[in-house]
Amino acid sequence: MVGDSLGPGVERSVERTLGHLRALDTASAEAADRPLTLEDLYRQQRMRMVRLAILLVDEPATAEDVVQEAFTGLYRNWSGLRDARAAIGYLRTAVVNGSRSVLRRRKTAREYQPPHQADARSAESLAMLTAEHQAVVAALGQLPPRQREVLVLRYYGDLSEAEIAEATGVSKGTVKSTASRALDALQRIMSAQ
Repeated sequence: MVGDSLGPGVERSVERTLGHLRALDTASAEAADRPLTLEDLYRQQRMRMVRLAILLVDEPATAEDVVQEAFTGLYRNWSGLRDARAAIGYLRTAVVNGSRSVLRRRKTAREYQPPHQADARSAESLAMLTAEHQAVVAALGQLPPRQREVLVLRYYGDLSEAEIAEATGVSKGTVKSTASRALDALQRIMSAQ
């Protein structure tokens, strides 16, 4: 299991915080008994994908752009999907890949410009979180991108190691070791605060 070598406190905090956000999304999702259309997917999954992207890129406007691009790609490839329900996995992978691209571009831009302070989170997003949850989300923002991806997909996306491996394009073992290192780093960050 992820985080076996850690004290249970950090993992519980991450799980509680991202689980809280996941519960908000799950409560607002509609159950569809009929075949999904692209419009259904947009209505049901857009905000969940935006929240996923925000947790990965830490900037709401950029997250919206990443999700819009993911839906645009899905629209272009809609006829090639084997099953409309596979579209959620396609979207998740597209959001993760789009977020990676954003972070790569940011890194390149920072090499040519002086570093700038990250924008503060919106009042709405902060109001939804307790002080502990805010500390966890702030600490997540200090992790390297791959570590943040794995934790967000695990605890917010509620994905298994195999699903995370598929979404991120790495092996299951890499997911497991990355999650363990991420939780260790998160513990160090949070204990330093």
